[in-house]
Amino acid sequence: MITFLTLFSGSSGNAVYLCEDGNAVLIDCGMSCRQVLDAMTAAGLDPKTLRALLITHEHSDHIRGAGVLARRLDLPIYATPGTWEGMRSAVGEVPACRRIDITAGESFFLHGMEVCPFSIPHDANDPVGYRVFLRSASVAVATDLGHFSAPVFNAISGADVVLLESNHDPDMLRRNPRYPQRLKARILGGKGHLSNDSGAEAAVRLARAGTRHVLLGHLSSENNTPELAYQTTLSALSGAGAQVGADVTLRVAARLRASHLYALS
Repeated sequence: MITFLTLFSGSSGNAVYLCEDGNAVLIDCGMSCRQVLDAMTAAGLDPKTLRALLITHEHSDHIRGAGVLARRLDLPIYATPGTWEGMRSAVGEVPACRRIDITAGESFFLHGMEVCPFSIPHDANDPVGYRVFLRSASVAVATDLGHFSAPVFNAISGADVVLLESNHDPDMLRRNPRYPQRLKARILGGKGHLSNDSGAEAAVRLARAGTRHVLLGHLSSENNTPELAYQTTLSALSGAGAQVGADVTLRVAARLRASHLYALS
């Protein structure tokens, strides 16, 4: 049995749980160790199943609790050299045997899972997304994308479940008086975050390539709403001829709690 769900997803923090046959990985740990463990318990997940932390990049909403959790559960942390450099002070001391360097485009194996990191267009040192191949399915985490590039599409095309960024509504962002112009430009730029419209276009392409479940994630708390993100992608999928609920499922990940649990056999 394969279990996949987000524990947190958004600008406040991110953590994704993936488990097959009692062996689990956590992709990012952007909330405190206690918050992540509490979220797992609330979702009925056993922290003892965790075997490793996979980090996408060094921004705080992806690594906030990684060091503490890794030390508490004696877990190895997998990240690119650039990410290690960027998160060195935030994560703290990590024993050499628990620090694992990875490279985008080079897969590796963890307890029967084939983990395939791929480069993503984001303003971090050496950021990656992940596609994980399991015995009967594959899942992908593709957030923090300035744009939905051809390499990203090629890396996750055909994945059964995709956590796909739908970060903001551009009009809401541009009108937000609390965001300085430089931050707006960063988010809207080619290495920022995927908008609802861009995420919807990506969802259509993924559905055509065989993805059965799309989970929209990393929503902005100020420049988006779950309803708007959902309706934008729903309209795009329906307009492309997909029957949502039959051909493909569509859900939105919650920011501060565990979301829908995908159980794949």
